[in-house]
Amino acid sequence: MYRDYPHLEFKKKWELTKRGLIAMGQCIALIKVFHNTPIMPHYYAELMGVALQKGAQSTTAIEGNTLSDEDIFNLLAGKKLPESIEYQGIEIRNIIDAFNELLKETIYENKEQLITPELLLRFHKMIGKNLGEHFAAIPGQFRNSDVIVGSYRCPDYRDVPELISKYCSFLREEFSYGDNNQLFSDIFIEAIVAHVYLEWIHPFGDGNGRTGRLLEFYILSRGGNPDITLHLLSNYYNATRPEYYRQIEKAHQERDLSGFIEYALIGFRDGLQQTLEKIQHSQLKMTWQKYVYEKFASVEIGQREVFKRKRKFALEMPIDKKFSLKEVPSLNIELAGLYSNINERTVLRDIEELVSLEILNKENGKYFANISSLNKMMAKRKGLLA
Repeated sequence: MYRDYPHLEFKKKWELTKRGLIAMGQCIALIKVFHNTPIMPHYYAELMGVALQKGAQSTTAIEGNTLSDEDIFNLLAGKKLPESIEYQGIEIRNIIDAFNELLKETIYENKEQLITPELLLRFHKMIGKNLGEHFAAIPGQFRNSDVIVGSYRCPDYRDVPELISKYCSFLREEFSYGDNNQLFSDIFIEAIVAHVYLEWIHPFGDGNGRTGRLLEFYILSRGGNPDITLHLLSNYYNATRPEYYRQIEKAHQERDLSGFIEYALIGFRDGLQQTLEKIQHSQLKMTWQKYVYEKFASVEIGQREVFKRKRKFALEMPIDKKFSLKEVPSLNIELAGLYSNINERTVLRDIEELVSLEILNKENGKYFANISSLNKMMAKRKGLLA
């Protein structure tokens, strides 16, 4: 070795803090719910699309990519970006392609690999392909010069191969992947340790952050975590970027990863909770639609078009929002198409009939979905007894 690196001892330098231990337990409980919660195919596809897009946007934004949600939507729809930012589109596509390739291998083909120098070089090649002069490294090769990042002097480039070899051995020995007994706690901590140590070694001339976060994604996927949750850490790091950098620097100064692991666990837990709430809302919407169909099954059809219009209103209206009579045509695209050319008296008549059917409630001049009627379909607890 050409230099000493006290922060790269490749020994266990972390403990679960009290907050970290609580967050770990919450993550484990939430992951179990994900594994046992069915998701309708169309909604799963929507969640997966968002996960891939937001994951790619977040991990590249941390390193300076400025594409907006709209830019990425247009890119994925096949539209060309302006020439001046075309390379940023390539960065996004590289990450999405890498995500899809690794998901295919770990989930559908059951191809799982240990972390090796060759795997790291492959990941780096994935994120750097076709970027030319916009990527300050040769994709798939370790750096051949020394670099300084901010105030951090990275290891001597001549030490990189040996450090990476030790790093891979350390991950194998410490986390025992391949023994078929890895717990979620081991998987999560391995993903974090692998990510941060790779940042410290900084083995590439460019793209170290993206490679480290792709490795984190891979370890979580390889360990059996739900695919729609694998982007959550990158999202969190990007949303809390100053704290992300502060935690990496703090871990380096203290030679202890406990704080970073706690920080990551809390962000992952919150991301899991938010994603689960979206899934539960979609399930509530499906239950609501079933309730509407059952209510209309007892309604005399009369004029078929009027019957269909009122039922469509009940199916398409937002179930988590209060609205006035005048707001009905602007609630969403579906209702705009339904009521844009219908007078207010007719809208009121439709609404009043939905109130009489106990589909809508009215309070202080506002209307809202009678969600309380669905409580009868839920497990009973204090305060909800019917």
